[in-house]
Amino acid sequence: MDILVVGGGGREHAIIRKLKESPKCGKLYCAPGNGGISCDAECFDVNALDIEGIVALAKRLKVDLVFVAPDDPLAAGMVDALEKEGIAAFGPRANAAIIEGSKVFSKELMKKYNIPTAEYEVFDNPEKALEFIRQRNQYPVVVKADGLALGKGVSLCASYEDAENAVNSIMVDKVFGKSGDRIVVEEFLTGPEVSVLAFTDGKAIFPMVSSMDHKRVFDGNLGPNTGGMGTISPNPHYTKDVSEYCMKNIFVPTIEAMRKEGRPFKGCLYFGLMITPNGPKVIEYNCRFGDPETQVVLPLLKTDFIDIITAIIDERLDEINIEWSDESCACVVMASGGYPGTYKKGVKIEGLDSNGQVEGATVYHAGTKLSDGVFYTNGGRVLGVTAKAETLDEAIDRAYEAVHRINFESCHYRRDIGRYTK
Repeated sequence: MDILVVGGGGREHAIIRKLKESPKCGKLYCAPGNGGISCDAECFDVNALDIEGIVALAKRLKVDLVFVAPDDPLAAGMVDALEKEGIAAFGPRANAAIIEGSKVFSKELMKKYNIPTAEYEVFDNPEKALEFIRQRNQYPVVVKADGLALGKGVSLCASYEDAENAVNSIMVDKVFGKSGDRIVVEEFLTGPEVSVLAFTDGKAIFPMVSSMDHKRVFDGNLGPNTGGMGTISPNPHYTKDVSEYCMKNIFVPTIEAMRKEGRPFKGCLYFGLMITPNGPKVIEYNCRFGDPETQVVLPLLKTDFIDIITAIIDERLDEINIEWSDESCACVVMASGGYPGTYKKGVKIEGLDSNGQVEGATVYHAGTKLSDGVFYTNGGRVLGVTAKAETLDEAIDRAYEAVHRINFESCHYRRDIGRYTK
């Protein structure tokens, strides 16, 4: 199969590397891709949000499949547009991608179908939101932009002043544009966080191995939220009992709820969970593979990835036996200094060979550019250095050993990935 992958980050690089392992994989293309991806697939300078451009590219290349990886094009209806032209596509249609595209929709879905989540209120007026927060007077409190915000639309507010800043930033200053027309004000939950990606064809659902993201930019889970500074898999807090509870009370009910709402979800559904003292609860849904969770989950997949993808598209996922490695995996994100704020681009990266690999690990490129055989930084999150091993400790050690061989000016990474698991 000739496949076009839409996107240009570390997640897309991990997807492409996994697709390449399949004997059924033909030519691989990516739009827009990045420096590292260009070593594994032919890249085209078409923006991931350019629906018409991607449809035209898929037609021109005569691909058998388009894998739409990021949230924005899924929410905007890229899969619908491809299918309308008779092109097979992996990912949910727009009416199902709303499960991530609107926090208000997902919270109301959970409330309607009794899926465990944090208590919440929805507001389209900043004064009313702040009045509610002031009267409730319980901190920390969580403030979320309704729409997509590059994974940065959630604020954990320790005081009224923090909450006021968050509400005004989202609703008045419009830092996330129309995504901030409405907000969700939510109770603050405590407990370890777990990410579970799941394959689903709208009827059957098969959870993947669990993972743990590290969102904060600094060691000890300090500093502002990022798109993710590293991940481990499996998550040590995700026990067999927790897994069985989630399957019965969260995973299956969510798929059934979406079907009952006339929004069958086909693709990869991401469950962001918190194991609270009152049991697992849903923090958020994502309508696609997570980043950087994909970088530690897909390396553990033993079953042919293309077989799973085609079974999902054909709605026969229950016919597939999906197997996973018993190994552990760790990913450390190497970021540009200043991320998630302002940072410099075009900095030369030392220590990578032409494939972006170092001994004992795989390096997934996120924000890189390749020029005359040299890699340069081209984003906030630059590389995802990933290692697999028999134990989690070994995987973490191996990933950091690889990190220490790579260098670029003002490089920043957390030194406690997998070590700080509260």
